[in-house]
Amino acid sequence: MIVIGLSSGVIVSGGMFTALFTVGLIPRFAGKTHTGSHVMIYETAVVFGTILGNLIGMYEYSLPCGNLLLGMFGLFSGIFVGCLALAIAEAFNGIPIFARRINFRRGLGIWILALAIGKSIGNIIYFFNFQ
Repeated sequence: MIVIGLSSGVIVSGGMFTALFTVGLIPRFAGKTHTGSHVMIYETAVVFGTILGNLIGMYEYSLPCGNLLLGMFGLFSGIFVGCLALAIAEAFNGIPIFARRINFRRGLGIWILALAIGKSIGNIIYFFNFQ
């Protein structure tokens, strides 16, 4: 079971890292912040962040400051997933195609902000009700 679990985890994480680098998320962040010479540091931080996130997810009940650390983890995970979703949508030109399909001409930024706020409020309610 240990070998199967570790092998499955390596395969899934390899696929996730491949998706991250295929989309170009890390180089895009480096380009936006004008710190292209530090791409290797960003990639290392993503790998260690993933490992730390898995450890926090597995041992969340034995952490010394559990809820605070778990809340910070949720915040940073949400930021990361949001950036990943926008990078994928930008790579596939998803947002302009979607806006054209539904004849959406004005207020796209407000719509995206409302979507993000609603999702954040829903996550906060879920976090405090099921904690």
